[in-house]
Amino acid sequence: MARAAWAAWLLVVLCCGAWTPPRILVSAATDANDVTALNTLFTSLNSPGQLQGWKASGGDPCSESWQGITCSGSSVTAIKLPGLGLSGNLAYNMNTMDSLVELDMSQNSLGGGQQIQYNLPNKKLERLNLAGNQFSGAVPYSISTMPKLQYLNLNHNQLSGDITDIFSNLPSLTTVDLSSNSLTGNLPQSFTSLSSLKTLYLQNNQLTGSINVLANLPLDDLNVANNRFTGWIPNELKKINSLQTDGNSWSTGSAPPPPPFTAPPHSRSNRRKSPGQHSNGNNNSSSGGSSGIGAGAIAGIIVSVLVIGAVVAFFLIKRKQRKGAIPEHYEQRQPFNSFPSNEVKEMKPIQEATTVEVESLPSPAAVSLKPPPKIERNQSFDDDDIASKPVVKKSNAAPVKATVYSVADLQMATDSFNMDNLIGEGTFGRVYRAQFSDAKVLAVKKLNSTVLPSQSSDDFYELVSNISKLHHPNLSELVGYCMEHGQHLLVFDFYRNGSLHDMLHLSDEYNKPLSWNSRVKIALGSARALEHLHEICSPSIIHKNFKSSNILLDTELNPHISDAGLSSFVPDAEFQASDQGSGYGAPEVDMTGQYTLKSDVYSFGVVMLELLTGRKPFDSSRPRSEQSLVRWATPQLHDIDALDRMVDPALKGLYPAKSLSRFADVVALCVQPEPEFRPPMSEVVQALVRLVQRANMTRRMLDGEEASRRPDDQDHEFV
Repeated sequence: MARAAWAAWLLVVLCCGAWTPPRILVSAATDANDVTALNTLFTSLNSPGQLQGWKASGGDPCSESWQGITCSGSSVTAIKLPGLGLSGNLAYNMNTMDSLVELDMSQNSLGGGQQIQYNLPNKKLERLNLAGNQFSGAVPYSISTMPKLQYLNLNHNQLSGDITDIFSNLPSLTTVDLSSNSLTGNLPQSFTSLSSLKTLYLQNNQLTGSINVLANLPLDDLNVANNRFTGWIPNELKKINSLQTDGNSWSTGSAPPPPPFTAPPHSRSNRRKSPGQHSNGNNNSSSGGSSGIGAGAIAGIIVSVLVIGAVVAFFLIKRKQRKGAIPEHYEQRQPFNSFPSNEVKEMKPIQEATTVEVESLPSPAAVSLKPPPKIERNQSFDDDDIASKPVVKKSNAAPVKATVYSVADLQMATDSFNMDNLIGEGTFGRVYRAQFSDAKVLAVKKLNSTVLPSQSSDDFYELVSNISKLHHPNLSELVGYCMEHGQHLLVFDFYRNGSLHDMLHLSDEYNKPLSWNSRVKIALGSARALEHLHEICSPSIIHKNFKSSNILLDTELNPHISDAGLSSFVPDAEFQASDQGSGYGAPEVDMTGQYTLKSDVYSFGVVMLELLTGRKPFDSSRPRSEQSLVRWATPQLHDIDALDRMVDPALKGLYPAKSLSRFADVVALCVQPEPEFRPPMSEVVQALVRLVQRANMTRRMLDGEEASRRPDDQDHEFV
């Protein structure tokens, strides 16, 4: 019987086609990274009972059909949990969910006034919906790392601040809804890159400026109502299907005014006269006058043209003569030929007065580096004057609000730059301690040739102008500068506690070891400084030289990052050469020689490792396997027992275990070898703030005995 059945089956195969072996369905376990991320998410959501099947540890979301989870094979592709009354926040490690296409956590109570969690899924995410929650802070920078994103909805939250330039690399984005928040500032220029955008909702915010950046987008639906926009609504936008613009301060009139330097006023007045002239012509014609142009009129026109040509030629010859006598003023007069010659002569003494106001600058090139307010009243005149000379950069440099020191002043304050006053020496030059007659102490950085290879005063003033614009509590800000007699010196505040490098690695019996909370404080302040450079400054500033020796500590151990803004004048190759073997350089810098924002994040992670372990980034005195701090520490960051062994012995065990573990989690994210997986600094800041807040909550729950066991615990300082 069995043989007969086999024969029958074989006959079917031969008649009906080739045989395909039957599939055996095996329930594959969910990807380990997805499970871990969902476990963490469950905990971050305060372990809500309404999520059926979810667990804080382990489980198989795909085969166990966890609520709101969609899978493809063993990978989680969607998380849809809208309107479930969830609280808490998103998980810090959701970026490990490489297959997630959709994340919908809308209409809950997430955030609780905190910022959106860093490290959102980014590789394949197409839809992100966090609308109707309680998230605060800025629109998350991590959105810029989602190249496949098509739908973004963050409406009805508590988002605030400017919308930064995060939309440059999102070609697939079709819908953006940022409505009903408290967003401010102008629309970012990166909106112009959204080549697929069809729907944009920005209503009910406090956005300002114009909406011209939206003019060329393929929009079908635009709502910018109830903001503070000004200017004109571009004609291109008036043609879209659905447009709502009420509740703004639009300019009235049919069209915006002509752009600057187009038609001069007198030509417009001439055009206003032409209708009257044409009317007179008609009257003459109606009274019997000739309708054509007579020979006498033609002769008159020819004579007039010849006379005008002779006059023009005469003035051109005179100007050429004046150009030979005073060539530096030829270009400045040419655009203003309507000025009487005596007015131009009256402006010349203003230029000469500049040499009197800046006594310490010996050369004419240096004199015009700091234009006085008088010349700024004639900005167009001076722009043309400067354009005729090689000092082009000076016209664009903003006035510097910093003290101008003479070389004599700085020599006296540093005892002629005596080596006894040498504080340190780095990539950009030597730094000296300077004590002035009023007992004020400052730090003077004497720039070397690698910063200004051409030794140009123009370049130096542009550098000073750029640095003087950087203002943040955790940045070492410019106090003054000196550019006299070819010297290029920068003056900064002096910090009596020196650098973090010295505090960690050169401690002696007079220095008290840094407590755990001081280390967290330093990490958080440094992160905020880098966040400012990366995400607030426009364009973004890459530090390139972030390390513990460039973190200066004041008397209260607040960090102040030095050398910010200097990197733009030094080629990447110079940094790469100085970084070689330092332990701070990101792997991609060694391979490509190029620095990015993410290479700064890596360097920050290395500094965090220094704070955690008390070790140098590279220490040739240790065994070969322990010389590179990152290579030695990274495999142990998620092992709590190993962490205890890694911690700086100077802490003598006085640290919260949970705080240490969370600190190590942030380190692990920052020092990942792949730059695209490292979080932006805004998300690092969020993680450290949450670490502090949780430690603060724990502290409030401690009884007096526990608090007395940790006298150095000062977590309340971070709130």
